[in-house]
Amino acid sequence: MKYFFITISFLLLGQTANAQLFSKERLANIETFDQRFLTWGYFLGFNSYDFKIDYKNQVTDQLTDVIVERNAGFNVGLVGDMRINEYMNLRLEPGLYFTQRNLRFPNFAEENDALREVKSTYIHVPLLMKFSTKRLNNFKPFIVGGVSQSINLSSNEGNPEDNNEGQFRMTKGTSYFEVGFGIDFYLYFFKFTPSIRGVFALNDELVRDDDPISPWTSNIEKLSTRGVFINLTFQ
Repeated sequence: MKYFFITISFLLLGQTANAQLFSKERLANIETFDQRFLTWGYFLGFNSYDFKIDYKNQVTDQLTDVIVERNAGFNVGLVGDMRINEYMNLRLEPGLYFTQRNLRFPNFAEENDALREVKSTYIHVPLLMKFSTKRLNNFKPFIVGGVSQSINLSSNEGNPEDNNEGQFRMTKGTSYFEVGFGIDFYLYFFKFTPSIRGVFALNDELVRDDDPISPWTSNIEKLSTRGVFINLTFQ
C-alpha cells in the first residue's frame, strides 16, 4: 500500500511537471503568493519509521541482531511559513504521526518472548529552513532541513513493568535532525506541495529492563529512530 501511494504521487508529479515545462500556455497562477510574509496550511501524508540499533558486542550477525519490521503510518498536521527572502523561508510544521514497528529478538523459542509490537503516536514539531530555486512558470523546487522534537504518547517510559512482563519501553521525548526536498506547484486557487523527508533521532530512546543481563536490552548500546515522511501540503 505504501509503495502504491508513492508511485501514484510521483506519476502525478511527472505529469504536472511535464505540462508546466512543455505547455505553450504558461499563465502564472497566484502570482503574489510568495510575497506574503506569513502563510498557513495543512498537510496529510505517510511515514515509514525504522530503528537504528548499535550493540555493545559489535560481533553481530543475522542470528543475533534484532530484526526491525516496518509498517506504513499516517501523518496529519499544520504548516506555518514565514518568508525571509525570495529564496528562504522558515517553517513550523506541528503534526500527529501514527506508526508501528515490530521488533523480533533472537534466541527465543516462544513468539510471545521474541516479538515486541512498538505502536507509537508522536506529536512531532519540526522547525525547518526551506531553500528554494527561482520560480519556474507554476512550480518551484526546494530543499529543506532543520531540527525537530517529538513527544511519544505511547512510550511506556514510566511503566514499572518491562520486557519480562511483555512491555517494551521507550523514552517519551526525542530530538531529531531532518533533511528533504520537494516541489511547490502553484495551482489556480492554492499552492500544492509534495515532499519527501528523512528524519534521524539524536538520542538513545531505549528504556532498559531492570535485569542488567536482560536478553532483550542488555546488549543494546543505543536504539534511535530514523524514518521517511511523504507529505502532501496545501496552502
